[in-house]
Order: sequence, then C-alpha cells, then structure tokens
Amino acid sequence: MLEFLHELEANNRRDWFLLNKSRYEREVLEPALDFIAAMSSPLADFAPAFLALPKRSGGSLMRVYRDTRFARDKRPYKTNVGIQFRHHLGKDVHAPGYYVHIDTREVFVGAGAWRPPSEALKAIRAAIDEHPRHWIAARDDSDFASRFVLSGESLRRPPRGYGGDHAMVDDLKRKSFIALHYMDHRSMEDVGFVDEVTKAFRSATPFMRFLCAALRVPF
Repeated sequence: MLEFLHELEANNRRDWFLLNKSRYEREVLEPALDFIAAMSSPLADFAPAFLALPKRSGGSLMRVYRDTRFARDKRPYKTNVGIQFRHHLGKDVHAPGYYVHIDTREVFVGAGAWRPPSEALKAIRAAIDEHPRHWIAARDDSDFASRFVLSGESLRRPPRGYGGDHAMVDDLKRKSFIALHYMDHRSMEDVGFVDEVTKAFRSATPFMRFLCAALRVPF
C-alpha cells in the first residue's frame, strides 16, 4: 500500500493511474476494505451508533478521486487512504465520527467533529459553557489524554456571546473538536493493528460521548 501511494505521489496523472488501477485495487482498496470489515465487530461492541461499511463506494472508504472543480491543485487523485466510521444518522444531522489516515509520511486515527457547521459548533460550545465539569472530565480523561491530542484551528478572539475571561475560553475558540492519535507505520503491518486502533477509539469514548450529547445524537 505504501509503495503504491509513494508511486502515485510521483505519477499523479490519469494515464498512469489507469495503467495501474489493478494494482490500486489489489494493494490499496482490498486491504482497506478488509480492515474496515475487521473493525465492524469492535465498533458494534463499544460504539454501536458508528458504522463500518466495507463498500467500494458509498461506505467507510473515502474516494481516491479528488474534487478539482474549484481547486487550484488539479492533481486528480488523493495520495492517502482515508477511512471514516460515520454515525448512522450522519446523512441527516451533523454527528462526530472516527477516522483513520494513512499516507507515506504518517499514520493517525482521529475522533470527533472536524469543522462542524455553524449550528453544530454553537451546540458544542453551549454544552461546554453549561457543563464545564463534564467537558473537563471528557477532555482530560487519563486514558484519552494519554493517547490523543486536540487539534484544529481556533478563533483569534472568543466567539460571540463569550467573554475573554471565560474559564473555558481556549476550548470555546476551537473551530473543530477533533482529537488525533499518531501511530508508527510499522503498526499497520502488524497483525494487531485492528486491536491498536480499537483501543485508541475506545479510549476516546468520554470525548465522543460528550460531543454526541451536545449534538443530541445517541452514542
């Protein structure tokens, strides 16, 4: 998989990809779908609202094709493997999710809400404001905090309705409520990779439970 992604970075053209499409399916798509299928049972055990769908399109595996219609970068293909385990209500309402990212430089898993729309962002901020102790307990949970780091951009100033002296001002300024856990490339070659990802996702339960409650979706 990594060898193919490395070659794709150097040959990000439709003609090259078409000539190597069978390799993409054998070395990238099929192993990714196997991994997704293997995650179905663990997710059902501790986060049953989140789905592992091993489908070639429309499932957990994100498309390799880039949307270049409005982008300056016209390279047609993504050079990473992106896997998202979405909430079963994700098509109807905004909900947090789990994510796995693999490219030639890094491997990481994520949990949370990346750039939620305005109303969802307001709901998360309101939950932090109204239940700060619950938020701190989730954010600083020892198992979660030992693995994950909160990431994403923040506002320069507090959002409207919150003062600069608010005890949770740094968190209220966040544009995303996403946490990342970085792994070594060697981990994805190990038979225990599914278990390691499962442990990481499971450790994010307090964080994900808080976000689901804020957005009024079941965990």
